[in-house]
Amino acid sequence: MSALTVASVAVVGAGPAGLMAAEVLSAEGVQVHVFDAMPSVGRKFLLAGLGGLNLTHAEPWSSFITRYGPRQAECAAWLQSFDAQAIREWAQGLGIDTFVGSSQRVFPTGMKAAPLLRAWLHRLRHPVQGCPVSFHMRHRWNGQLTHNADGYSLAFDTPNGPHTAQANAVVLALGGGSWAKLGSDGAWQPWLNRLGVDAAPLRPANCGFDVVGGWSALLREKFAGTPIKGAVLNFGNFSRKGEFVLTATGIEGSLVYAASSLLRDAIERDGQVTLHIDLKPEWTTERVLAEVVHPRGSRSLSSHLKGRLNLSPVHLALLYEVLPKGAMNDAAQVANAIKALPMTLSAPRPIDEAISCAGGVRLEDLTPELMSRKHPGLLFAGEMLDWEAPTGGYLLSACLASGRVAGLGTLKALR
Repeated sequence: MSALTVASVAVVGAGPAGLMAAEVLSAEGVQVHVFDAMPSVGRKFLLAGLGGLNLTHAEPWSSFITRYGPRQAECAAWLQSFDAQAIREWAQGLGIDTFVGSSQRVFPTGMKAAPLLRAWLHRLRHPVQGCPVSFHMRHRWNGQLTHNADGYSLAFDTPNGPHTAQANAVVLALGGGSWAKLGSDGAWQPWLNRLGVDAAPLRPANCGFDVVGGWSALLREKFAGTPIKGAVLNFGNFSRKGEFVLTATGIEGSLVYAASSLLRDAIERDGQVTLHIDLKPEWTTERVLAEVVHPRGSRSLSSHLKGRLNLSPVHLALLYEVLPKGAMNDAAQVANAIKALPMTLSAPRPIDEAISCAGGVRLEDLTPELMSRKHPGLLFAGEMLDWEAPTGGYLLSACLASGRVAGLGTLKALR
């Protein structure tokens, strides 16, 4: 016989969006039960913070909100009452100080996610005011959700067998489809379709890309994993300076992620795309050409380019990789390639390798409070919604803000 839990609100998904929804509800005295398939809370949140937890971004609001692309109006509605400053104040309330880095990204002073998560969970479990939140780990929702006179009945698979939870309202914050081993596996897509909730197909975002034909064996074996710093990526109207990394199959890294939605959409439309990398953005083409044609005496071309233009071994390898055979003897072609190195991309990397995803529950099917128009009392939050953003604090900001909106929307539904 399956167990039965009676709860006012069931929050399914213990990531940042689900926890924020639970916090809003708990503070108002609502009994909240959080369910998650993983053995512990916030797996993806913790992994994302290993290299430094980027909470939000301190750039002006007018620029900040444009990072959400076609969904900036909807995301602005979430973020207006929980913007970057509010997120910093929220972290301060947990005892976590923050600072603004040189790139305007906002980090905890200790850089790590674990202290913030520990303080957050302690406050959820032991609130000064409100109702303690209960956590049920290793509870994987299996897609069964039925409406009844008391709200909703949900079915979970657990190590101890089936478990049924009854709730007056439900918040689903199940994540997207990236990093499946941490819980975001996108398995909910067909389940929501059966419920009549429309969801756009999930696609990789903030992802790497494969180059057409793949790299040569030499480049793969010698330079895969090598960063290229201080380059400018140009594609259409996009032009930005930053760092990217060569992979065994192509390119990835923060500079590539910033352009990934444009590159992905263009590949879907045209089959492949060509971008250009400026390896010496601080130099004019004329200056580069002058250094290339400078007499090199007995030095090899590689030594000449390294000495005159300070090109690294990976820069030289890319030039030899991309330019046609014999073109390295043409100074104009070499100079043009240094300033506009072409790379033709064939496909984004699989969604499970991506940092985040696009697609998800269509916002047109939801009220401004993120409640289903077809299923009153069923709300959604976080990355499973149909929006996307680049890295830099924008993803986490909108996840937290959407969780808050869903929590407030749930309170409105309960009342």
